[in-house]
Amino acid sequence: MHLTRFRFNAHRPGARKLLSSPQALHAAVMGGFPDLLPGDPGGGPGRPRVLWRVDRNARAEVFLYVVSPDRPELTHLVEQAGWPQAETGAGWQTHEYGGFLSRLEAGQTWAFRLTANPVHSIRRKDGEDTKPTAHVTPRHQAGWLLKRQEQCGFEVMRAKDPDPALPEVDGYELLVHDRNSSGFDKPDPRPERKGKRMRVPVVTATFDGRLTVTDPEALRRALSAGIGRAKAYGCGLMTLAPVGER
Repeated sequence: MHLTRFRFNAHRPGARKLLSSPQALHAAVMGGFPDLLPGDPGGGPGRPRVLWRVDRNARAEVFLYVVSPDRPELTHLVEQAGWPQAETGAGWQTHEYGGFLSRLEAGQTWAFRLTANPVHSIRRKDGEDTKPTAHVTPRHQAGWLLKRQEQCGFEVMRAKDPDPALPEVDGYELLVHDRNSSGFDKPDPRPERKGKRMRVPVVTATFDGRLTVTDPEALRRALSAGIGRAKAYGCGLMTLAPVGER
């Protein structure tokens, strides 16, 4: 496994184009893995795959993180949307990730960040199949993550002074931010709308917090296979950092 960090040059038109389109950015990320066929992210249920996430720390500080079984080759991204290597010394940084994953142990405490697509399945009418429906409030989005913490091998740490009025947000060391429901457009596949485009809604939220490892093997699977849906659109990648670095 490998963990890669790439810094966008947000002033370049190519960077702005990629950052405005999850589809285009997904294609650019996958272009860094020549051994994968188009549309194949690798892995399988619970198995390692290519995951990516964009962190907008500031207007001019935008990073792409990629977790992948193979080492990526991102020269095309540097040329389109990155910084000249002469200025930075390297277009991107890739680190071996397997050693870090193997050192996870129960009881460890880490800061974490996750961008996810918090959805649940509901049945709008009797007799209809259930359909994925997005959670749109911070309380329900936080609850979505908390329901998955046991199966993903961690516990979000409890806050020292929780607000009883908001138990699913202030009751934990968890911040829900960068909530987005813009989605993207793609060609409409319906024959009667040939040449038209349709809106694909993708609700995302970023979670920052602190966690305790409860099941190292389950957490390793979550970190390498992703959490939740919409992984092709920059969701599901959780990263860990020593407490105090975020």
